[in-house]
Amino acid sequence: MDLSGRSVIVTGAGQGIGAAIARMSHELGAKVAVVDTNTETAQALVASLGTGAKAYIGSVADPQFVEETVADAVATFGKVDGLVNNAGIIRPAMIEKMTLTQWREVLDVHLTGSFLFLQAVGRHLLERARGGEVAPGAIVNVSSDAGRKGSIGQINYAAAKAGMMALTMSAAREWAKYEIRVNTLCFGVVETAMSEVVRSDKFRDNTLAQIPMGRWAQPQEAATAACFLLSPAASYIIGQHIGVNGGYHIST
Repeated sequence: MDLSGRSVIVTGAGQGIGAAIARMSHELGAKVAVVDTNTETAQALVASLGTGAKAYIGSVADPQFVEETVADAVATFGKVDGLVNNAGIIRPAMIEKMTLTQWREVLDVHLTGSFLFLQAVGRHLLERARGGEVAPGAIVNVSSDAGRKGSIGQINYAAAKAGMMALTMSAAREWAKYEIRVNTLCFGVVETAMSEVVRSDKFRDNTLAQIPMGRWAQPQEAATAACFLLSPAASYIIGQHIGVNGGYHIST
């Protein structure tokens, strides 16, 4: 699992899972584009990583920002070999109370943002593949078991995460012949700020009872799976939805 000589874009990299992925990618030899809306956390991460990392501050749902970020990352690092679509927000509400704004905000960040980055990075990888390069890169879409099981109080999040799996399958079918690998990671409950509510005293025991391993995932465990899919070690894995969930969701 080696990322030496590669360049990776990680969205939502200012904290939590994204920060862990960016840090591990860098430790494995990759140059890293840290994308986030939070200037302070993104720049702090880049400063801690040192050489071979650059922060990009903006919204993944902004097409101009996405195009400029990918173009600058290519110019800065010489190329982009990997993308992790990790950026996400939550706007919880029961279905009958959810506003259209809450619905759209979540889909804009998770689904539209992922599509925009997948498209922009995909164009770069396709250009290299059509120029004769073999297996130019890999894309990882971060989904959730909510996209496979549904989620009470978060229909917007569950719908967006299900949509990300469709992004993966469609892109994998189109780009497999170029050996551009696109896969999904479906996380259960990872111990981050975003999962604080489900890990609270009110829901903790019931949620843990549904996880055969009986514990939350750590961000480093999520990062390991992402870096594996980015690396040559996963050279024949494409179009898959891989659960990193301690058994929270098990299927054939």
